[in-house]
Amino acid sequence: MAPTVSIITCPSCLAQEALEIPEGSMHLYRCKACSTILKPKSGDCCIFCSFGNTDCSSSEKNLAA
Repeated sequence: MAPTVSIITCPSCLAQEALEIPEGSMHLYRCKACSTILKPKSGDCCIFCSFGNTDCSSSEKNLAA
């Protein structure tokens, strides 16, 4: 199974970066362009669900349960 990639968009500077979604949740991310620290929005489990174009695999597993 190929790794899932999500494009994270920084809400401060709108810079984008493609990141591989890890097995566990990713709760913090520092934007490489402006150094803003991204944290999940209320109700989201990780930065991919809040700022990515693809939800993390945890969300898909939770929906399937």
